[in-house]
Amino acid sequence: MTASDFQTLGKAVIDTELRAIEALRRRIDDSFDRACHILLGCEGRIVVTGMGKSGHIGGKIAATLASTGSPAFFVHPGEASHGDLGMITARDVVLALSNSGNTAEILTIVPLIKRLGVPLVSMTGNPASALAGEADVNLDVGVEQEACPLGLAPTASTTVALVTGDALAIALLQARGFSAEDFARSHPGGALGRRLLLHVADIMSTGEAVPAVSADTPLPQALLEMSSKGLGMTAIVDDHNKVLGIFTDGDLRRALDRHIDIQQTTIGEVMTPDCRTVGAHDLAAEVVKLMDDHKINAVLVTDADNQLVGALNMHSLLRAGVV
Repeated sequence: MTASDFQTLGKAVIDTELRAIEALRRRIDDSFDRACHILLGCEGRIVVTGMGKSGHIGGKIAATLASTGSPAFFVHPGEASHGDLGMITARDVVLALSNSGNTAEILTIVPLIKRLGVPLVSMTGNPASALAGEADVNLDVGVEQEACPLGLAPTASTTVALVTGDALAIALLQARGFSAEDFARSHPGGALGRRLLLHVADIMSTGEAVPAVSADTPLPQALLEMSSKGLGMTAIVDDHNKVLGIFTDGDLRRALDRHIDIQQTTIGEVMTPDCRTVGAHDLAAEVVKLMDDHKINAVLVTDADNQLVGALNMHSLLRAGVV
């Protein structure tokens, strides 16, 4: 086997799975719509179950549902028939995965699910199977061929089941009006939570740490204020602490290009007036986008009366793990 042989085999697997997903796309029909309505109407939790590789996919689907606003957990069908079925209540919905649709461990617990009156949504590769026939709605996740050349190892079939699970989760997310902040609440740890949950007030400099001068301040003195506060800029404010403008490192370079007399120039003459500001309760992630969109590295924080309350720059966002 040469390197090119491995590449050819890898691409063949991807091509097979792409064809399987494209075929799946054509099967998103009224059954998918009914399944979404059943899951959306669940007053308890979505209980996902599956055996073997389908079980692994089911675990991932349950995790995706739970993190996108649809409370869900995975139950192993073998354990369910030995006590774990007690985890399912009459308020729940069961989502069962079986490529064959005839998995013994799942069929064993179907009568008990029916006895509870719990809605059953199945994902099978055989719409004529026993599980599909017992389900309130069946989603056809069948494939013409597996990517495995022996046709034995679940490959394309597990990919199609996973994609279907993602489609359900995101459809439900949209229907629930699930927001970025909702998502972050279930992901509070690590960079993801910080990026989505931190507000400007959590990371901005305040009080004496905020560089600020009046408009009639000589430029050299304003530069000293910038250097001492270390944010690469200074706010220009009036007697009532209302923001008149901003002066940044970039403004300094542009001023020097104009060959100004530094000693005789006031900061008000070279500041950027009507600068962009943000609120203390704005999400830090939104500030990152604003900075990217307008190619700026620092921003002032103001209240509803345009009074200066803080400042932050890209380094502040980096230290907080937002970027």
